[in-house]
Formats: sequence, C-alpha cells, structure tokens
Amino acid sequence: MKLDFNEAPLLAVWETTRACSLACGHCRAEAITTRDAAELSTEEGKRLLSDVSSLGGLIVILSGGDCLNRTDLEEIVAHGKGIGLRLHASPAATPLATRERLLGLRTAGLDGVIFALDGPDAAAHDSFRKAPGSFDQTLSSVRLAREAGLRVTVSTCIAEWNYRHLEGMIGLTTSLGLSCWDVYFLVPVGRLSSLRGISAQDFEDAFERLHKLSLEAPYAVKLAEAQHFKRYVLEKRSRGAFLRRQASPAEGGGEAPDQAVNAGKGLVFIDHVGNICPSRLLPLAAGNIRTHPLAETYRGAHPFRELRDPKLLKGRCGVCEYAELCSGSRARAWAVTGDFLETDPFCAYTPKAMRIASQAAG
Repeated sequence: MKLDFNEAPLLAVWETTRACSLACGHCRAEAITTRDAAELSTEEGKRLLSDVSSLGGLIVILSGGDCLNRTDLEEIVAHGKGIGLRLHASPAATPLATRERLLGLRTAGLDGVIFALDGPDAAAHDSFRKAPGSFDQTLSSVRLAREAGLRVTVSTCIAEWNYRHLEGMIGLTTSLGLSCWDVYFLVPVGRLSSLRGISAQDFEDAFERLHKLSLEAPYAVKLAEAQHFKRYVLEKRSRGAFLRRQASPAEGGGEAPDQAVNAGKGLVFIDHVGNICPSRLLPLAAGNIRTHPLAETYRGAHPFRELRDPKLLKGRCGVCEYAELCSGSRARAWAVTGDFLETDPFCAYTPKAMRIASQAAG
C-alpha cells in the first residue's frame, strides 16, 4: 500500500482528555485527576474527526489521559465510524474499563482497544506504573475487551529498565489472545525524560528477536519509534528472510508496509485543547484546530513540512541511503539533541556513503 504522506496522514491520534487516575512513569504527559475545562467539546471532537476523514486519514486513536473519563466517548465513536474511520481507543486499565462500557463502545462502532503492559508480572509492571494492582487490572481489561468483541492491542514501552524482560513479555503477550503487540521504544520526553533507553546495539538485537517473533506469533507485531526496523527488514529480505505480515490498521497497526510512519510524516497528533503537533512525542504545536485548518497545517506548516523532507536531515541520517524509507525517529532526535533533523542517536547502521569515504581515506 503506497500512501502520499505529504497529502494525508495514515494515523491521527487525538488526546481526548488528560484526566487519568494513574501517574505512570512512562507517560509523556502530565496527567491530571479531573477533566480540563478547555479540552475539546463533543462537537469540536466530531468536527476534528470529520476533518481527518476529509483530509484522507484512515485511522484515529482516541487516547488520553484516560479516554474513558469522557462520558461522550460513545457518541464520538459513533460519529467517526459513520464517516468511515477506523477507530481505536487507548484507555487506562482502571475500574472505568467495565464490561458494560466496553460493550457500549463496541456497539458504537469501536474497532479495538490498546492497553499498556510494561512488565511480564505484577512486580515489574506495578512498580513502573506506580499503581499496585495495575497488572491484574490490565489483564482483566484485556479479557473484558475480547469478550466484548473488540480487537485488543497491548502496547509495551521498552527501555533499559525492562529490556531484560523482553522474553517474559513475549511469553505473556502470546497467551493473551491479542490482535497486535505494539512494541514502543522509549523516547525520553515528559515523565520519560528520567528513564534511560536501550543502546543502538540493543535495538539491533531486539529487531532480530522481534523479526523472529513476527514469523511465529499468533498476533501481528508492530514497532513504534523504531523506524530503522524498516532498514533491518530490507537487509533480512535481501538475504532471503521475510516478515510474515505487518500489523494492519484494523489490528491496531497503521504502518504502510513500504513506508515508516514518523512524526509529521503519516502521523498527526491533536492534544486535549486542540493543538496540532507532529506526534505526541514531538509536541511542537503548528496551530490549533479551533483556528487553523487541519489539512493546511498538516500539509504545509512548520515543522510538518521539514519533517517530510529527507534532504534536510543531518549527520548519519542525512547521508543514509535509507533516508527516504526510514528517516530515523524524529521524536527521539529532538528529545536527545534538541534538533528534530539530527541523527537518531540509537541507530547502529553506518551508511554506505560513510563506509566508502572511510575506505577511501584509509
């Protein structure tokens, strides 16, 4: 599937609210316990979904905070489904995720839910989430969502603290009846800024393991903020290996197989008060949907325009033969270096041009 990311995003993420009863260690936002009076209203939310649809967007994730704090969520879902969008929600695993609420969302047209699970057992997960009982609540929420007929994705943040649990997470997720496992690699922004990511070599090792998993697992495997996985896959294919399948949009994926979705390139994020940003992890507002047309902002505003131009990339990313395909994590480059056009610091690949230059000099 070839999409023109200059014209439309594949994926829009709307932070429906920041209200959440949890204070998770990896949350990029500063969640609050009550809803912000300035967050988008029901009608503004519906207009946003209509704008995404008219722009050509395909998939919307309704995120938070905890989107279940919005009592109008079913109405919003029904509107989005009625205009042809594929809709997923990423609620927090709290007592709000009841059987009745999940059934109501499925009846309204919700395609799937995404729950975060960052450790293979209660000790690991709950300590990270700073919420005793969160692990058990998450497993219960996954079960209730499946019983409601929803596709279930589990999202896992991989960082230095839990990288050693990767095999344990593979074992756990394989037992849950998931449609997709979304493995997200740390970008140190917000509350995440105090955490350490994994090394560039660890990325390569994780790619090897997750590539193997994708050939065997009963669910689709999707990697986020690991754009250089595209390069890794091409190298595997050149040696005769292949991926069984990529996570499809309907499975909570959202990445076209020949392109890496990146901040502002196939992806747009709208925060709870309407600011239009390249991604939730690159929160540089280019406008606000209350005053700026979404299509015009996505297609031509700074920094969206620059983020889609591989000729502007710097350092190793700038000379890499995979720049168009991959581009590296622009959010991670910004979080670590302060410049979203700089090299993704956790890519171990040496571009061909640099290897040739080194050989000529040596």
